[in-house]
Amino acid sequence: MKSFFSTTSISEPRPAPASTLPHLANLTSGRLLAGNAIWNLIGTCSPILIAVVCLPVLKHALGTDRLGVITLAWVFIGYFGLFDFGLSRALTKLVAERLGQRQLHEIPSLVWTSLYIMAALGLVGAVLTFALSPWLVQRFVKVPAVLQRETLVAFYWLSLSIPLVVITAGLRGVLEALQRFRLATAIRIPMGVFTYLGPVCVLPFSRSLVPIMAALVLGRGAACVAHLWACLYSMPELRHDFRFSSSALRPLFRFGSWMTVTNIVGPMMVTFDRFVIGAMISVAAVAYYAVPSEVVTKILLIPAAIIGVLFPAFSTAHAGNRERLVLLFESGIKYVLITLFPITLALVAFAPEGLRFWLGNDFAHHSTFVVRCLLVGVFLNSLSLVPFALIQSAGRPDLTAKLHLFELPLYIAMLVPLVKFRSIEGAAIAWLLRFAIDAFLLFVLAFRFLPSTVAAGSRLPAVVAAAVLFFALASVAMPFYMKVLLVSTVWAFFLMGAWFWSLSNRERSFVQSGLRGANVVS
Repeated sequence: MKSFFSTTSISEPRPAPASTLPHLANLTSGRLLAGNAIWNLIGTCSPILIAVVCLPVLKHALGTDRLGVITLAWVFIGYFGLFDFGLSRALTKLVAERLGQRQLHEIPSLVWTSLYIMAALGLVGAVLTFALSPWLVQRFVKVPAVLQRETLVAFYWLSLSIPLVVITAGLRGVLEALQRFRLATAIRIPMGVFTYLGPVCVLPFSRSLVPIMAALVLGRGAACVAHLWACLYSMPELRHDFRFSSSALRPLFRFGSWMTVTNIVGPMMVTFDRFVIGAMISVAAVAYYAVPSEVVTKILLIPAAIIGVLFPAFSTAHAGNRERLVLLFESGIKYVLITLFPITLALVAFAPEGLRFWLGNDFAHHSTFVVRCLLVGVFLNSLSLVPFALIQSAGRPDLTAKLHLFELPLYIAMLVPLVKFRSIEGAAIAWLLRFAIDAFLLFVLAFRFLPSTVAAGSRLPAVVAAAVLFFALASVAMPFYMKVLLVSTVWAFFLMGAWFWSLSNRERSFVQSGLRGANVVS
């Protein structure tokens, strides 16, 4: 396989011996992983389209205050995943590892032990949230007095969903380890759609927050049951061994505890800049920075879909086929780069025109530099997600957690003076520098888990440097037609180079068969 790393050719692996489960015969097949990445992306993005339609309906019917409470409920449900203490990710890694080692008999007790613990943690979270609900509603959130009783009961309902959310995360982790992303997506799409459509369906009967929240909780319950059925269907061994294994506790919590550190510190660094801008400049400056940032960071859904598939594949290959691990790592970098470079280049070039059309001249004036810095940062962060997943799949989440702990004070030390002297542009520069440092360190760490020849023969630094150079060129002030000509020319040469130089014959055949299938459908 030609790659951005070396000229070494690594062929597709020979099929592994058939297991008791035919679909587990080869969990790192290129065709399987490519299809799963597409399904994962579809499952992630589909609910966004429904949200665009449903949010105006909810605002008109419920008013801004009630919609605000529902929005907070969605945020809380998203953060409830912290109550699993990283065990869902640990479960994915350990199950995939056992599959790579062909130790299927160990998986049922590992899965059920994890689910028992996650259920207990979810119940603790539910009790804490139930107890704290009066304080959250009356003091923290500052709900209008006329809505406080209604909101309090709604939050009581919300607390009931915590065990369901946590258990569902664990069950999804099992499906990801089994590479059953198509089945998981078939559940995830209606679950995500119901998150927004469920409240709309309640409107003909009531405008109260209580039945709306009850509907959301029941939807989470249905999703949990559906994930449980999918796991039992995908791996029948889970139906016969419900043991609690004390020997599984240490590896689960060792991995999960460091994942919890990452899950707390990582999001903190992503949003901390907004609080600094609000404290040091103004709320208006936060808007000029945060609104375009929300859109730019959605690009991460693309590499996240790829990484979600690669992580269990890394874990499986790390346990049973190190040669395959190199191929997966190189392919992950290659696919992220091929996918995101054209998108990022176009967005960098046309950032002022896009901002002017979307948000007006004031945003185009204040936010163009910010958006361009954020775009380059997202591009570098997308590439770094591959070594991030590799390091964790090797059983070293402590390295990524320690790296985040090291970066947090460094980032703050850069952010505060840059905001002071360069306003929101300084915040964007700090954000970009943080991701550049993060990407560099993650690749250095990842190469420790790969053969030395991979790092020695890597062409990635030159490729990334060239990409950043093109981003800088696209940022130069020029007439619109010159931007179109520049982007079109770079796209043409890049895509031709990727097709003939980077993709293997097998990969080109896969793309061509997909295009033929799309033409038949249309």
